[in-house]
Amino acid sequence: MADRDTLPLPLEVRDRLAELELELSEGDITQKGYEKKRSKLIGAFLPKAPGKGMDPSVPHERRTPVTPGSSSRYHRRRSSGSRDERYRSDVHTEAVQAALAKQKERGKMAVPMPSKRRSLVVQSSMDAYTPPDTSSGSEEEGSMQGEGTPTSSQGSINMENWISRAIHGSTTSSTTSSSSTQSGGSGAASRLADVMGQTHLGKSENHSTPPDVTSYTTDSIQVERPQGSTTASRATPKYGNAELMETGDGVPVGGRVSAKIQQLVNTLKRPKRPPLREFFVDDFEELLEVQQPDPNQPKAEGAQMLAMRGEQLGVVTNWPPSLEAALQRWGTISPKAPCLTTMDTNGKPLYILTYGKLWVRSMKVAYNILHKLGSKQEPMVRPGDRVALVFPNNDPAAFMVAFYGCLLAELVPVPIEVPLTRKDAGSQQIGFLLGSCGVTVALTSDACHKGLPKSTTGEIPQFKGWPKLLWFVTESKHLSKPPRDWFPHIKDANNDTAYIEYKTCKDGSVLGVTVMRLALLTHCQALTQSCGYTEAETIVNVLDFKKDVGLWHGILTSVMNMMHVISIPYSLMKVNPLSWIQKVCQYKAKVACVKSRDMHWALVAHKDQRDINLSSLRMLVVADGSNPWSISSCDAFLNVFQSKGLKPEVICPCASSPEALTVAIRRPTDDSNQPPGRGVLSMQGLSHGVIRVDSEEKLSVLTLQDVGTAMPGALMCVVKPDGVPQLCKTDEIGELCVCSVATGTSYYGLSGMTKNTFEVFPMNSVGAPISEYPFTRTGLLGFVGPGGLCFIAGKMDGLMVVGGRRHNADDIVATALAVEPMKFVYRGRIAVFSITVLHDERIVVVAEQRPDSTEEDSFQWMSRVLQAIDGIHQVGVYCLALVPSNTLPKTPLGGIHLSESKQLFLEGSLHPCNVLMCPHTCVTNLPKPRQKQPEIGPASVMVGNLVSGKRIAQASGRDLGQMEDNDQARKFLFLSEVLQWRAQTTPDHVLYTLLNSRGTIASSLSCVQLHKRAEKIATMLAERGHLQDGDHVALVYPPGIDLIAAFYGCLYAGCVPITVRPPHPQNIATTLPTVKMIVEVSRSACMMTTAVICKLLRSKEASAAVDVRTWPPVLDTDDLPKKKPPLLYKPSNPDTLAYLDFSVSTTGMLAGVKMSHTATSAFCRSIKLQCELYPSREVAICLDPYCGLGFVIWCLCSVYSGHQSILIPPSELEVNPALWLLAVSQYKVRDTFCSYSVMELCTKGLGLQTESLKSRGLDLSRVRTCVVVAEERPRIALTQSFSKLFKDLGLHPRAVSTSFGCRVNLAICLQPHRLGKLADQGTSGPDPTTVYVDMRALRHDRVRLVERGSPHSLPLMESGKILPGVRIIIANPETKGPLGDSHLGEIWVCSGHNASGYFTVYGDEALQSDHFNSRLSFGDTQTIWARTGYLGFLRRTELTDASGERHDALYVVGALDEAMELRGMRYHPIDIETSVIRTHKSITECAVFTWTNLLVVVVELDGSEQEALDLVPLVTNVVLEEHYLIVGVVVVVDIGVIPINSRGEKQRMHLRDGFLADQLDPIYVAYNM
Repeated sequence: MADRDTLPLPLEVRDRLAELELELSEGDITQKGYEKKRSKLIGAFLPKAPGKGMDPSVPHERRTPVTPGSSSRYHRRRSSGSRDERYRSDVHTEAVQAALAKQKERGKMAVPMPSKRRSLVVQSSMDAYTPPDTSSGSEEEGSMQGEGTPTSSQGSINMENWISRAIHGSTTSSTTSSSSTQSGGSGAASRLADVMGQTHLGKSENHSTPPDVTSYTTDSIQVERPQGSTTASRATPKYGNAELMETGDGVPVGGRVSAKIQQLVNTLKRPKRPPLREFFVDDFEELLEVQQPDPNQPKAEGAQMLAMRGEQLGVVTNWPPSLEAALQRWGTISPKAPCLTTMDTNGKPLYILTYGKLWVRSMKVAYNILHKLGSKQEPMVRPGDRVALVFPNNDPAAFMVAFYGCLLAELVPVPIEVPLTRKDAGSQQIGFLLGSCGVTVALTSDACHKGLPKSTTGEIPQFKGWPKLLWFVTESKHLSKPPRDWFPHIKDANNDTAYIEYKTCKDGSVLGVTVMRLALLTHCQALTQSCGYTEAETIVNVLDFKKDVGLWHGILTSVMNMMHVISIPYSLMKVNPLSWIQKVCQYKAKVACVKSRDMHWALVAHKDQRDINLSSLRMLVVADGSNPWSISSCDAFLNVFQSKGLKPEVICPCASSPEALTVAIRRPTDDSNQPPGRGVLSMQGLSHGVIRVDSEEKLSVLTLQDVGTAMPGALMCVVKPDGVPQLCKTDEIGELCVCSVATGTSYYGLSGMTKNTFEVFPMNSVGAPISEYPFTRTGLLGFVGPGGLCFIAGKMDGLMVVGGRRHNADDIVATALAVEPMKFVYRGRIAVFSITVLHDERIVVVAEQRPDSTEEDSFQWMSRVLQAIDGIHQVGVYCLALVPSNTLPKTPLGGIHLSESKQLFLEGSLHPCNVLMCPHTCVTNLPKPRQKQPEIGPASVMVGNLVSGKRIAQASGRDLGQMEDNDQARKFLFLSEVLQWRAQTTPDHVLYTLLNSRGTIASSLSCVQLHKRAEKIATMLAERGHLQDGDHVALVYPPGIDLIAAFYGCLYAGCVPITVRPPHPQNIATTLPTVKMIVEVSRSACMMTTAVICKLLRSKEASAAVDVRTWPPVLDTDDLPKKKPPLLYKPSNPDTLAYLDFSVSTTGMLAGVKMSHTATSAFCRSIKLQCELYPSREVAICLDPYCGLGFVIWCLCSVYSGHQSILIPPSELEVNPALWLLAVSQYKVRDTFCSYSVMELCTKGLGLQTESLKSRGLDLSRVRTCVVVAEERPRIALTQSFSKLFKDLGLHPRAVSTSFGCRVNLAICLQPHRLGKLADQGTSGPDPTTVYVDMRALRHDRVRLVERGSPHSLPLMESGKILPGVRIIIANPETKGPLGDSHLGEIWVCSGHNASGYFTVYGDEALQSDHFNSRLSFGDTQTIWARTGYLGFLRRTELTDASGERHDALYVVGALDEAMELRGMRYHPIDIETSVIRTHKSITECAVFTWTNLLVVVVELDGSEQEALDLVPLVTNVVLEEHYLIVGVVVVVDIGVIPINSRGEKQRMHLRDGFLADQLDPIYVAYNM
């Protein structure tokens, strides 16, 4: 910024500047004058901005200075429409502008704009548009928590340093000059901006550079800042020519998505807030940082405060002994005196209630309630019972009659709002209050009764959560006259409950504050004394007369003093905001009760009025004067209306709360020299709970006005807001507490909460109570300044403690509303609340946006709000959401219902149209990234078969060699020989039966049929294919019998078969290239297939997808030669290749493994023994037959073991989901195999059909084992819901189990651990094979068993029993050392049916030997192991197997390839996905992956697109809470976008590539900051 030290200024200019500064410091010149003159002086010397011809660095100079008195300003406001002026303060606006300017200088945070689908952008267009109206919207519209505080501080604020005033007792002469130095005003923009820089960066030089979020290296990274050329208005770069970038794998990708992510990464590399220092242990090593107090933060230094005593409550002789007595007195002495005048919507007097009428009618109501409800013997209500008062805001007369009727009948009135619909926001909680108070009768007026929602029969329905009520209309014409001799019993005020006032808490719950009759009377007396009320005064009331200040002044104290109340209904204020001022003039009223909002509206509208005279007013009670933002309304109001007779000392702000009634009120003085108290406090200080009077320079200030002194007869003190109620120091902010007769006594029916609020004993520094009488907490935060003046800085309800610092919701609302364009927020409707995520409160800002705002507008506004709040409050906003106008839930008076809005946000039903999350900047308490520890050396830990004192984690299945059984097939080395043997010995035994979608047999094969068919295929291969033995043949068949015949044909011909899934006819473009790739990589010399697929391969679509000319020869097996081959081939060596098994892993890698004849036979034998398979058995198989265990069970096992396989192609289940289970039932199958996708299809597709299936005779009681074939961690939730769902159809809960295989060994575990026979084993015990592990320990590669249901627990199911002939050991994947029992490591396997290596074109030897021929680094270093690439652990259980050995259970945790290394820890995608799917009912599927250290979460949305943005905060929250990770990008897509392979496994890497290439067509992409 150009200042005079850096500019080459002539000497005389420098001297003149020095004089100017002196004048400013001595107060001879105003701030504005100083700025004007200074800019004039140095303007000529400032460097010109190119082409602008004006100085860009002095933004404020360009605004035309408007003197506070100039009315053009208000006129302009009025024409601009609705009331966004709430919380408006010019000073604050300037502060916000300067903060933003400073942010701009510091280098623009390039926030990537979220991407939306077009259909989403259109939806928020004009459908909700309502033209802005000048007056208010609905009642109390747009106010926080129903407290309307729309303020417009237009006048310049004269903020005197009240402390010096108090010390010197001097009064400054400049009070009346409205343009006196603005202590909070902006100096030159430069100074503001500089200070902004200092305040924002805080004491950053004390901290090391903060860690880099994205790269987790130990040394911090120096970031190149983008040049200052990008200004705030260009928040979004254009992605047209985004350069190619390297992705995490070094794959260059171009395009929109990756450019955005890169931008996000760059933004995140920016230094964050200084990191927090200490940690606390979250019952485990995961250290979550806990906020330690900053040594440089301001601390309270004052002496301990003294309790302040209000003046003596003088007992005046003619004060009545009770309020009813006062009513009786005025009703009989001066029955004609007016008590209440009500207005119609035109401002004409509608009705005058005199004291005589009030007295007679109240008696009538009292008599009728007591005697006409119920029967004589059983009256419905008795004295002391609670009754509800339900009256609309425009009928104070009926309310007053009913209220006094209750007092006379000794009933307890509970005034509440009129329920408009059955599901009003918050009305359910009101119902709970009525229920807990035992309310059975509701008094209401005729008009109101007619307006209540009715059912078809004309009954008033029971509102949600409400008790059953009898509605009683209080109009005189409906009531019978009391008999002459009946008279209400009028007692002196006592300790009975007089009335219950409802109060809505921060969480939305509604409490009833009980006020005793004595408190009621004393409160009226205290108000009478402090306000100087006298008989027959006229008072204008704009406030809600049912509670708070409106009730206390306009209904209660008025009657005690026989005053005349002019009640202005809200409907009139909406039509004519000046009505209350006109009534003050018309009735020469002495007192008016208003809120700052009413003063503000009067300002906006006053132009149309000539003859306003406010000189009759001696007191203007400002009910919400305790709200810090009301000061601007008061000042501006005085500025305009001082010329109309308004005296400055008339404005009397007061502070009140439902619990303590009136806490303090400024007294109307006659001494106009005594200026009111002002405090200009530093927001920074306030956030640390201390009072610091701010110097002029700072931006972040809060100006407070005093609310007078304590009430007569009350004792007031300030205690620490949390913990023990200890007295605050004089310069500390705390909660005000009051000790007085005139407060509430309890929360009805809640003794615990009552004790904490109404029975508080403040302690002094030595821990002794300061009084023997209890104090009541007011819920107001503030301090007592010099002279006993109270200052309120905020409410306990609006308090948000973020990172140990306190922020007030109202202050943040004010900052957000001061951001240009101010008219962006619809009618100033904005909600600020905090949610707890990861042990700290996080700030959420939700605003309604103008109907006509564009995406660009809203996004820019959001980024500015973030910067402004960050600059002024030094706190990050966690989530900023924009919703369409008029969609936030409203309170009965039209304000925003805060707790309901928060509830909607948390349950994901707020439906925002824009969301910006900033977890990266807000969340500073994540655990430290883990540094890997070196492992223990080999010598120290290996003793016998113990490692580190634990049994080595190894286990094996039964030994194949020692198992004697009548296995005839054992004597053959080759499967082809087994088939020939079966064809000779049992030629007609059926091996395979294929079912179609109707469940009927499509075809079947006996031993001899299969043999003959295979012979013909072998002939064809030799004759037409001219193949040599050892040539590779690709078999491209649909699941079925052709595939099996072709496989054995290849074996007969000596060729090596490779089974390949055929291309999908509807989706050739994506499925055919995979077929082509497998055919090429496997070096197939020819392809065999059916006629249909032959035609498909030659189709136009096929040639569009791949180059058809490069296919090897294709043989069609539908047309077989008639003759047999001369001789069947017999391999010379059993270790030669039998077949190749190709499969695409979940990480998207295509891997083929070689299976030798030895391994194939060993594999079949192992399965035969484990599953007890023999020729008389039938097995139902619903699997894909192309790779892994699925292929072996489909094609090989029946030939080896001789059992009949019932084949059910999984694709047929899409047509008929019940096909598999019906087949299992029909064929009375005991063993069946399926995949997870099949199980999911059944669970989802048949969930509602179990009854109809039962009636069709479906019976699963014979199923002994149902094995899910998988290469992943068992999906315990799916298997459990499947078991539960089909339990009614006879499925035994323990029948379902899983298997586990991988590339190096296609089946390691299979079949559950059978404990005896199912029949004699009851279902009582829990499944013995599930354990719960601590998810946080798992991230550190450790297994820690915990109890079910404990936090962070993860259920893991055993993967099945280890197959015979298989040995397993758990090894450390890095050091290759053996690990102990229950330690997490890589599963290594040694077995006769291990694959013998990868089949690759490249012959990558290193990988081959590492995966298939590994040895341990110590211990048993001789055995050759194959590495599965999966993490898991072994655990010896209490169970014993058949041989009496202890059973070792293998638990698979997840693939090493899939695991994500984030923050130095290992995360398994499935865990994060499980958490995410649980967060919202509309998320059907989820997949996560990382890209350049950012976590990307893709969710499939099953719901309307409007719900898409609801998911972003929920997903971010749950991943933070449960996994301590910050989500970088949330992508919401349609159902079915996440690719899934045939085994039902997510293809996360395909998804990632699709995302980066921008092919997903997402509904919404959110880039978290």
